[in-house]
Amino acid sequence: MSTQLEEKEEETLRLDKNYKAFLKRFKESLRTAQLRASLAANSELVKFYWQLGSDIVTQQKEYRWGENFLEQFSSDMRQDFPGMQGFSITNLKRMRRVATEYPIGPQAVAQIPWGHISILIHRVKDKYIREWYINETIKNGWSRPILEFQIGTGLYERQGLAGNKLSNYDEHFPPAQSDLANNILKDPYNFDFLTIQGEAHERTIENALVTHVRDFLLELGQGFAFVGSQVPLTFDDQEFFIDLLFYHLHLRCFVVIELKAAKFKPEHTGQLGFYLAVVDDLMKKKDDNPTIGILLCKSKDKVVAEYALRGMKAPIGVSEYILSKALRKEFKTNLPSIAEIEAELNEGFK
Repeated sequence: MSTQLEEKEEETLRLDKNYKAFLKRFKESLRTAQLRASLAANSELVKFYWQLGSDIVTQQKEYRWGENFLEQFSSDMRQDFPGMQGFSITNLKRMRRVATEYPIGPQAVAQIPWGHISILIHRVKDKYIREWYINETIKNGWSRPILEFQIGTGLYERQGLAGNKLSNYDEHFPPAQSDLANNILKDPYNFDFLTIQGEAHERTIENALVTHVRDFLLELGQGFAFVGSQVPLTFDDQEFFIDLLFYHLHLRCFVVIELKAAKFKPEHTGQLGFYLAVVDDLMKKKDDNPTIGILLCKSKDKVVAEYALRGMKAPIGVSEYILSKALRKEFKTNLPSIAEIEAELNEGFK
């Protein structure tokens, strides 16, 4: 009899909305606690590695120990702590380099997993650029595959920090807003994630971008929200279509992206300017900032584009896009799951 009552109570709890809410809340709380514990463990691990690397530098310099010292130290540590990973010769060299590159302490480096640090140390030689990738990783929550992808596609250079930007945003917005608008502009945009090779028509590229909108949003950067493609604008008997429409959460404005599967022409800015004016009149809300435009072309002449943008009444940026013949592996998301984070943190002990 008691068994039947227990089964009935168990079934009732499964259907009880309050119990469901409690269970969901507790699961989320547990996941959050696990994530915090993982990140805290990572921070302590990086600090430990930095201190060991710093001591290695000091001891080798003071006692003039050669590279055989690392071999002997690695062997002794592995023998005394057989169940503990992280003391390979390669990892010891990484620790030493991190301590050398960051002599006053790990600072922001401690906020990212050791696996990320290893990638940055080996693949990004310039310390300033490495710091930029560290800050972007922290800000965007990049998983290790995403960080590798961003480095591999030269995100720093394409972000325009190397002086490649072509826009008139400075003429239309106050400094803080124009800086943010310029920061979202890349040149070129890399569409390696599309299954398109060689020549392609505008609509083919557009359809592929919509199909792979998750990857496209990753390439565009943080803050973009997809609104629609081929968005219709109707005036009496005339109908026009916006290629791609987004809303930027940080700029608080609509972003119109126009695709041109050809070299940039001055008249392209006029067409895009028309779209921006219509979006401002028909879609822009009272608290929204003016709509900005991004013109993506297969190629451009820098001087021609600069002349075309001069005096334009609409805020427009001009960039190129790349369709690579070498197709890259699909990437999942710019926000890793807790399981992925924990897996990456565990890599640090190897």
